[in-house]
Amino acid sequence: MATEIQNILSTLEDRPGVYQFYDKDGLLLYVGKAKSLKKRVSSYFQKERHENGKTTVLVRKIADIKTIVVDTELDALLLENSLIKKHQPRYNVSLKDDKTYPWICIKNERFPRIFITRRVIKDGSEYFGPFTPVKMIHTLLELTSQLYKLRNCNLILSEENIAKKKFKVCLEYHIGNCKGPCEGLQRVEEYDQSIKDIRQILKGNINTVIQHLKVLMNNYSEKFEFEEAHAIKEKIELLEKYKVKSVVVNPTIHNTDVFSIITDEDAAYVNFLRIMNGSIIQGHTIELKKKLEETEEELLEIAIADLRTRFLSDAAEILVPISLNLEMEGVTFTVPKIGDKKHLLTLSETNVKNYIREKQLQLEKQNPENRTMRVLEQMKKDLRLTELPRRIECFDNSNIQGSYPVAAMSVFLNGKPAKKEYRHYNIKTVEGPDDFASMEEVIFRRYRRMLDEAQELPQLIVIDGGKGQLSSAMISLDKLGLHGKIAVIGIAKRLEEIYYPGDTAPLYIDKKSETLRIIQQLRDEVHRFGITHHRKRREKGTIKTELSEIKGIGETTAQALLIHFKSVKRIKEATAEELEAVIGKSRAEKVITHFRGKEE
Repeated sequence: MATEIQNILSTLEDRPGVYQFYDKDGLLLYVGKAKSLKKRVSSYFQKERHENGKTTVLVRKIADIKTIVVDTELDALLLENSLIKKHQPRYNVSLKDDKTYPWICIKNERFPRIFITRRVIKDGSEYFGPFTPVKMIHTLLELTSQLYKLRNCNLILSEENIAKKKFKVCLEYHIGNCKGPCEGLQRVEEYDQSIKDIRQILKGNINTVIQHLKVLMNNYSEKFEFEEAHAIKEKIELLEKYKVKSVVVNPTIHNTDVFSIITDEDAAYVNFLRIMNGSIIQGHTIELKKKLEETEEELLEIAIADLRTRFLSDAAEILVPISLNLEMEGVTFTVPKIGDKKHLLTLSETNVKNYIREKQLQLEKQNPENRTMRVLEQMKKDLRLTELPRRIECFDNSNIQGSYPVAAMSVFLNGKPAKKEYRHYNIKTVEGPDDFASMEEVIFRRYRRMLDEAQELPQLIVIDGGKGQLSSAMISLDKLGLHGKIAVIGIAKRLEEIYYPGDTAPLYIDKKSETLRIIQQLRDEVHRFGITHHRKRREKGTIKTELSEIKGIGETTAQALLIHFKSVKRIKEATAEELEAVIGKSRAEKVITHFRGKEE
């Protein structure tokens, strides 16, 4: 360790703060937060090699360290988030969110306008949001426009301009969408009360507005101003209707934030929901690119700091899926297990999954090869394979009471059926209904031929059946010297259990996963292909045993009869005329004579 670094470490304080690592050229490499700057920064230099190789490389590059001491860990978290956003250091988590989301602006002016904007200007105006999905912002504006008749023009409605009668009411006034403040037809006090109500609605405090309107309605009723009272009643009904639609849980859950997280090898996805009176008033999902194998707790803390700052949240309770070692003054962290709060957390997790799925679909539309790779990578992970299963071969036996035993093979290339590669096999060495021996024969024949012809072997073999069929397949692969060279699994029919050779405990895959769906599709295809072949063999067997006994009737004629009449029984019941129409008079007479002779 360099002397300069040792000197810096010796002067660090045992207090919360932010540390910044710089390289020899003065480039900022990394920004971090700590409860104790002394303990956290020193920990980087206490071992030569870290578990994560990137951290080892980072430490080797550090030539200077700067720190900022703050009062609390929360202050450190917020400052860290701000510095990361500003400088985007190479080794810090990358927040992937370059979209500009819409806000609702209440303009700082006399008779304020309310409109959607994607630019936040510091001119004293009020901004609510940002809103995601965008549908929510349009729903809110539609509601407020129905409740309150506000102007949408951009006239400067100063007292002086109105007094000088500079403006005339427009079409919006005549169709009832505006009360004409431009001509002094609406008082400032009435207009400002509407703005006050709208402000509460945008904050999610709908009950407050309803209570205010109920008082107003009663006042009008007491004065026998029933027309005005009825207009207020309609507003209350509209708000109640909106409230019922928007409430997703118990209305007593108020001023609460919900965060959920899903991570993979390279990134984390965090969803945020803002809850007021049981209603979701805001929601957003962000992606964080990992750089140094950050833990789930660290990633969630970074996201909480970013999203609460961005959405100006002052919620007193935060629902999270895991315990966090984070203290925020006046804020309670809850990991719900049951009830309405657990329902909110599940809803947040659903939003994360939808975000990931939509992102994958967009990438797959741009490049279909992305989907193939994703599916194969998922199969490799789910089935614990060592290589991507680009070629999968699936085997199944088919026999009825031991008659005409056959086997079939379906093939998938890059996750899709390759029907030209399908094969069926007539069992040659096994007598009677012996599925195990039949499987052993088919596997041996298939892969002996592939070896003899130097064909490329599959990455995965799927055996339709339980441990017995799987063991039989392994006997043949052992004989051929292929044990351990091809991954082999068996799938049990009843519970969709996956078995591995020599492993007594089955593997259960998520019932909704694409991996299981592809395995089921492989099995369905091999069933269909095997049953079709078995049916053809039975038909040929029927021809040989019943129709081919008739003198003068060959296989072609017998086939024509079966195709037309569908079964031997119907051939026996057919009239001479019906038979003649298919095979001619002389052959029809031979068929009739044969079957009548048998009956006698």
